[in-house]
Amino acid sequence: MTSDDNTPVLSGAIGEYREFDPPAALEGHFQCAWSNTLRPDAALRPDAGSLSAVVPDGCVDITWIDGDLVVAGPDVEVALSTLTSGSTVIGSRFRPGAASRWLGLPMSEIVGGRVALSHFWGALAREIAQKIGDASSTVGRMRAMQAALCRLAPDVEPPPPDMGFAFNALRTESAGPGMAVILDRLDVSPRTLRRRCREAFGYGPKTLDRILRFQRFLNLARQATEPRLADLAFEAGYSDQAHLTREVRRLSGFSPATVLRQLSA
Repeated sequence: MTSDDNTPVLSGAIGEYREFDPPAALEGHFQCAWSNTLRPDAALRPDAGSLSAVVPDGCVDITWIDGDLVVAGPDVEVALSTLTSGSTVIGSRFRPGAASRWLGLPMSEIVGGRVALSHFWGALAREIAQKIGDASSTVGRMRAMQAALCRLAPDVEPPPPDMGFAFNALRTESAGPGMAVILDRLDVSPRTLRRRCREAFGYGPKTLDRILRFQRFLNLARQATEPRLADLAFEAGYSDQAHLTREVRRLSGFSPATVLRQLSA
C-alpha cells in the first residue's frame, strides 16, 4: 500500500515486509530478523517519502537504516517515520526480556525512544553498521547483521524465562485470565510482576496487556475475509466495539475502520 497524500500508513501495510528465523546461535535471544523495502514507485515524487506508522507491539528491535544502527525502544503510542522511495530497513527483534541483557539497562529508560546503538556499544556499533553498509544487497546486509550478533551472543546471558512466559500468556489471553495465570505460575506479587515487566518491556503488565490485545486485533483483522468490528472486538478480548475503538485510536492514531482498510489494500 502507498500513501498518496503522505497520510501515515501502518508499517505492516507499507512496502514489502518479510520476517526470517534467526540463526541457531541467536534463537534464544531474538524472535526474528526482518526487512522492509519501500518500492521505488511508492512515493508520489522522487524526493518524497511515505510516512510509516509503527504501532506498539511489546517488542524492542535493533534496526539498520540509512547506514545507522538504531535501537527502537518499546512504544506506548504510534511512532512516525519517513521511508524514502526504494529504501530498505532491516532489523533484528529481541525476544521478550532479552533487550535489557544486550543493552545493559532496564527498558523503562528507553520507552518510546529511538536511540543510536553506539550509545550502548560505542565504536563496536559503528563498526557493525559499516560492515552492514558495505554489503551490496539486502540479503548480504542481513547476513552481516546476524553474523555480528552471533559473535556477541556467547557473552550475553539469555533472557529470563519468566518474562517470556508472561509475554506469551498475555499475548493469548485477555487481561483477567492471563494476569491470574501469570501471578499463579510465577508465584510473585503484583508489585514484583510490575517491576519485572518494567525492566523487561518498559512498562507494567497492564500496559503490556493493552498492547498485546491490540496486536491480537491486528492479527485477526489480517486473517478475516469479511471482518466485522463487533466480531473482532469480541475475539480480541475487548469488552465491546466502543472499547476496541478507543484503544485502537490511543495506540495507533487510526480508527479501526482505517486499520481494516489499510490492511486489506
